[in-house]
Amino acid sequence: MKDWLDEIKWDSDGLVPAIAQDHKTGRVLMMAWMNRESLALTAAENRAIYWSRSRGKLWRKGEESGHVQKLHEMRLDCDADVIILMVEQIGDIACHTGRQSCFYRVYENAAWKTVDPVLKDPHAIYNAGHSHD
Repeated sequence: MKDWLDEIKWDSDGLVPAIAQDHKTGRVLMMAWMNRESLALTAAENRAIYWSRSRGKLWRKGEESGHVQKLHEMRLDCDADVIILMVEQIGDIACHTGRQSCFYRVYENAAWKTVDPVLKDPHAIYNAGHSHD
């Protein structure tokens, strides 16, 4: 039987970009990286689990913030090098800044303009000493 993980074109670091979208609205919430283990665990646990390049370890989305992403569907693109996760974002906050989406800046008049409100103060989400989920 062919291993579904072998069909993915992993980059030179053994990673693949994963885009999380709201399963109801289609809004792009965030992008993060996955390795073979995190992708296998995402499928097994039905929740988004990424690979943190900065920390060099698995990152179970929501492990610190409580903002878990429940997996509804996983898709692979035509080149087999990008994953889309259709998720239910618990708490409606995906970004460590306390916003719904990490994509909260719009290009306007040769500048990046912040257009989405902070739904919850990041300091209220994370314990002291933690900067990212």
